[in-house]
Amino acid sequence: MSTVVDRSTRPGLDHLRIDAQRLWDSLMELAKIGATPKGGVCRLALTDLDRQGRDLVTRWGREAGMTVTIDRIGNGFMRRPGRNNALPPIVTGSHIDTQPTGGKFDGNYGVLAGLEVVRTLNDHGIETEAPIEVVFWTNEEGSRFVPVMMGSGVFAKAFSLEHAYASTDIEGKSVKDELARIGYVGTEEPGAHPIGAYFETHIEQGPVLEDNDKTIGVVTGVLGLRWYDCTVAGMEAHAGSTPMALRRDALQVATRIMQEVDAIAHRHPPYGRGTVGMVHVHPNSRNVIPGRVKFSIDMRNATDELVERMDAELRAFAARLSEESSLAVSIDLVSSFVPQPFDQGCIEAVARAARKLGYSNMPAVSGAGHDAVYMARLAPAAMIFIPCKDGISHNEIEDAKPEHLAAGCNVLLHAMLERAG
Repeated sequence: MSTVVDRSTRPGLDHLRIDAQRLWDSLMELAKIGATPKGGVCRLALTDLDRQGRDLVTRWGREAGMTVTIDRIGNGFMRRPGRNNALPPIVTGSHIDTQPTGGKFDGNYGVLAGLEVVRTLNDHGIETEAPIEVVFWTNEEGSRFVPVMMGSGVFAKAFSLEHAYASTDIEGKSVKDELARIGYVGTEEPGAHPIGAYFETHIEQGPVLEDNDKTIGVVTGVLGLRWYDCTVAGMEAHAGSTPMALRRDALQVATRIMQEVDAIAHRHPPYGRGTVGMVHVHPNSRNVIPGRVKFSIDMRNATDELVERMDAELRAFAARLSEESSLAVSIDLVSSFVPQPFDQGCIEAVARAARKLGYSNMPAVSGAGHDAVYMARLAPAAMIFIPCKDGISHNEIEDAKPEHLAAGCNVLLHAMLERAG
């Protein structure tokens, strides 16, 4: 039986804090690459701007004394050696690709917080038992290529390297060709890189921490997700000459299902989520009764049982409505992720660090997917959330307070020290 020793609480380390101004300056410097007029960032995966961002981050890593390894999907691992380099590294990171109208902090904060941890250890001459690594994962956002979380997904064998390589953007350019073009096809086989534990710091991308006036979210897991395409088939007819009782209006049936999606989520609190975000109405004419409606459904919750229950309720409601209306309703599952709980030991390391440093904190779950989802399949993992203004992300006005960014990075520093020894 082994015991985890909290070495980060020994005298001489309790005072340790990162350089908040250096972290902020690094974030602002990286944000210049792909900066948008509204103050955000557009740095899509595997573009020339992405190459510039990668070049800058790896240069900073080498300047901090780290060695850099790139694998065949373009994931970058920056390594600070430990006393015992035979031990698997304690890893932190995220991504530096952005949405087309992205902000300065989503993903970027997780990578540069890891770099700031290493810089701080260097400043104080602190050696860890295990190596420490900072990773940036390829194409987390999925805004140019699908699937999302591509680099970490290939690393975790959730899908194959060949599948990722074959993915193309709207211009027909492939991941494989674009990786080669920007010079980031490495030689290491994805997944060959050992990981002892994985931590990821991130803006919350939601309003819960801000609403509760808490600085740190101790993330216990990521919600399970199911995406569906729902199609309702009716009959187009003239809006003026067709009596109400004789209509086969696909939109009226579709809107009842949309309302039920919202109702199902409300019936399964606190983590139930239900969203209809995309609707196509055919023929989309002012004076024609809609004959076909296709729309997206996004449903999420914290456990497999709850997600399955929400799925069953959705399908049962749609079946009843189809029978009542005599309109065909199809619900097709197009993507899914099972709920991913994080490692209790890593969660407790984050919570201990937050308490020790005096930061207000609360348990949190992530409604969004992150690279930590795939890493948690391979190694003990956890996440650290900080508030973002009004809960807004994937938006050029995304914002976070410098003191919150520093707090999350300080928690990361002490959690990683506890695991690395």
